[in-house]
Amino acid sequence: MRVVAKFGGTSLGSGDRIERAADSVASAVAAGHEIAVVASAMGSTTDDLLDDITFETDDADRAEIVSMGERTSVRMLKAALSVRDVDAVFLEPGHPDWPVITDERGEVDVAETKRRAREIAADMDGVVPIITGFLAEDHDGNVTTLGRGGSDTTAVMLGNYMDADEVVIVTDVEGVMTGDPRVVEGARNVGQITVDELRNLSFRGAEVVAPSALSYKDEDLAVRVVHYQHGDLLRGGTRIEGEFESLIDMREEPLACLTIAGRAIRNRPGILSELTNALRAEEINIDAVASGMDSVTFYVDVDVAETAEALLHETVVTDEALSSVTVADPIAVIRVTGGELPNQSGVIQDIIAPIAEAGINIIDLITSATSVAVFVDWDDREEALEIVQDRFD
Repeated sequence: MRVVAKFGGTSLGSGDRIERAADSVASAVAAGHEIAVVASAMGSTTDDLLDDITFETDDADRAEIVSMGERTSVRMLKAALSVRDVDAVFLEPGHPDWPVITDERGEVDVAETKRRAREIAADMDGVVPIITGFLAEDHDGNVTTLGRGGSDTTAVMLGNYMDADEVVIVTDVEGVMTGDPRVVEGARNVGQITVDELRNLSFRGAEVVAPSALSYKDEDLAVRVVHYQHGDLLRGGTRIEGEFESLIDMREEPLACLTIAGRAIRNRPGILSELTNALRAEEINIDAVASGMDSVTFYVDVDVAETAEALLHETVVTDEALSSVTVADPIAVIRVTGGELPNQSGVIQDIIAPIAEAGINIIDLITSATSVAVFVDWDDREEALEIVQDRFD
């Protein structure tokens, strides 16, 4: 197989760990596999360097300074592989074969980076390229960076462009866990997880694989997360399945909007459970939920709106903190989902502004880590959908 192995800062945090990383690469090479390595800075080197820049500096000098962590890591890994009789070469910005190129906007030049990555892949027979993660180079030869999580981005991007069979993210956790083992007891490894599932976790604090990296994963590229102590690049850990899909979807059937008003309802523990259990008794599915300080809104199928209203009313009349329940219908919902959606500054304004300019009333707007749902009157649905589609074409 052709494998791109990314070693995170923790997995290279000491001489012993660098030796362990070199052993795992050497074993894979000895088994006949083509291995390319992407290396992060050792331990917390990058953060330490950033903390030490207490003086005035421009972006170019800052990038040069923080690049020293990755530059050191690739040299140490190259040295460790050499004594294991592995032919390795380290690549960093400034090297004639350096692959990751950015344009004048600081974004990856896909065509040029892909061309250079394929050239590296063509010369991997018996040679292990060790590539600095996080770093890039513009067309003028200046060092640039890929931002937070940039080493993950380097690895998955190059895995894609080098036609690798698999990208292995070597980190300090045994794959994706059911919970943070430092906080909850009994946390265990998840054998498989989809890109969409991990994307939502990543944008909400799960430090496993950077969301920016996941956007480069396609259906044919396998990505796995393993613990640095595992010692085997070719098995174990968590397999990440699927690929990002940017999707604009309009629900085909209309919804009803049920709003329950109450005093300081947000500060009432268990109120959502109380209300949703009332609907659960009749197996009424809730499409979406929105809450405010003095209200909770449920969106359900129009066909079950009357039943839902009756059930919620029973709860309202028995709870002194609740005042009333109202129903509005028919309502349409348009959802925008995309892997890079959270990284697009002003994306919500870009969605709602043209809808408002068209004179369409937005009934509700519900956002998550990676999606935006816009609720409008049913009669306005086609025009609103066309506006949103034009924004993302």
